[in-house]
Amino acid sequence: MTRADPVVAQPKQQGNKDRAEHSLGFFKTAAGEYGEGDRFLGVRVPDVRKTVRSFRGIELSRLEGLLYSPWHEVRLFSLL
Repeated sequence: MTRADPVVAQPKQQGNKDRAEHSLGFFKTAAGEYGEGDRFLGVRVPDVRKTVRSFRGIELSRLEGLLYSPWHEVRLFSLL
């Protein structure tokens, strides 16, 4: 997976800084909390689902690599 990968690029374009910041508190990402270190782009789940539909048929090997993304929404994409 490269930085130019459209699976990663599309959510980055859809991101919302305010929503990403809110998610940091909602998912308890402070030191010692269950989501410590998680990073967010600020993409709503319905928008992630739309992106998933547009990549129907993607190879499983690409999806496996996305599970290790630092971005929460990209990992969610791979699971959906």
